[in-house]
Amino acid sequence: MAALVRVVKHPAGVPRWIAICSGLIQNTFAQPQWGRMLHGTLQKHKNGRSQLTRVCCELIQTTGTIKQSNRTLHHTKKLFTAKDSPQPSEEKVGAFTRIIEAMGFTGPLKYKKWKIKIAALRMYTCCVEKTDYEEFFNTFQMPDTLNSWFLVAQLHVWMCLVRMKQEGRAGKYMCRYIVHSMWEDVEQRGRVMGIDSVARKESMRSMAEIFYAAIFGYDEGILSDDHVLAAAIWRNLFNKNCDDPRKLEMMVEYVRKQVQHLDAMPGEDLLLSGEVTWRPLVETNAQSIVKPSSPTYNDEGL
Repeated sequence: MAALVRVVKHPAGVPRWIAICSGLIQNTFAQPQWGRMLHGTLQKHKNGRSQLTRVCCELIQTTGTIKQSNRTLHHTKKLFTAKDSPQPSEEKVGAFTRIIEAMGFTGPLKYKKWKIKIAALRMYTCCVEKTDYEEFFNTFQMPDTLNSWFLVAQLHVWMCLVRMKQEGRAGKYMCRYIVHSMWEDVEQRGRVMGIDSVARKESMRSMAEIFYAAIFGYDEGILSDDHVLAAAIWRNLFNKNCDDPRKLEMMVEYVRKQVQHLDAMPGEDLLLSGEVTWRPLVETNAQSIVKPSSPTYNDEGL
């Protein structure tokens, strides 16, 4: 590029232009047909210096485009959330930690494991106790059953998993016990409702399939546009029984604002306390996202 600029300032004749551009063609393009085509273009315009300048400038632009063809051929629309700041980099661990984690064990974490387990149980408790299930059942005409409760609960558990996976190895360790607490609660609720062990086991297996399929669909939806998220909600939350687009729109807005709300919560506080709050299903004011207050906990992380 610098050589071409110097030639423009001090032209030494058309043959020098052709020699420089021919060298650029040979160094840039591996395909012989590109070299022959551009060399022929230069031969046609060797009587006009201004035309040669234009051809060489176009050649430089073409070179930059071809070098970046892998990035220019595919375009995606970036979706921003309330937390547009760069995410923390993955925690660096030693070779010994990687080996024991590959064997199924957990290496040393930033906080004590028992604190993270308590925070995970508390976060799951916030999913089931701070959510107005009756409002969901009435608004979307869902039957008041264990399955309907589970569909709403798994949506909020998934949003907590999305948030905690941003906190590195400690957050992923916490996700494991959030899911563990959920299955313990589901089994206990089935036992209290009087479901026999055989039917309860079969129901737990069916719920596990629903849960992991829902996580895959919700993950795809939150990373895509609202159409994909609405389809995931229609399949998993409404079980393909919703024909009102206004309800889907309400739930898409609900999920988006909840994820933004959780993103605004400090990760250190979530790892130590597990306290989360939820925005209402229908906002009563125009301010949809309010910065949450920091939770309080003592020196023991409780």
